[in-house]
Amino acid sequence: MVKRICVIDGQGGGIGATLIKYLKAACGESIELIALGTNAIATANMLKAGANKGASGENAIRHTVARADGIVGPIAITWANAMLGEVTPAMAAAITSCPAPKILLPLSQEQIRIVGIVNEPLPHFVQRLVEREIKEVLNHV
Repeated sequence: MVKRICVIDGQGGGIGATLIKYLKAACGESIELIALGTNAIATANMLKAGANKGASGENAIRHTVARADGIVGPIAITWANAMLGEVTPAMAAAITSCPAPKILLPLSQEQIRIVGIVNEPLPHFVQRLVEREIKEVLNHV
């Protein structure tokens, strides 16, 4: 059975697009990548990167994550009002309440620091996510 992985991002969707490119290259058609953008531009850029499906906005995110086998994105997708207010409290609640495993990149433009996280370039985080974390999620779901 194909696993459904939701990739969630906002603003321009650059992080989500990078995640989708790496996940698609590593997993091919063994997973269904669903691009969920807090806005239409983010979703469009993730679809261009190779997502199988995409949708935008609060209702799409709330509805789709409930049926996800895994959720991937920047940590800010779990914070109400993050990404210049694009992440609504309802989006953050739906994401964090979803029983699916979540793999979150420690990247944020917010005034929040997470102690113990090494500051690395995005490709390093994404490569580690694909090589270690996503395979564990796919094997346990």
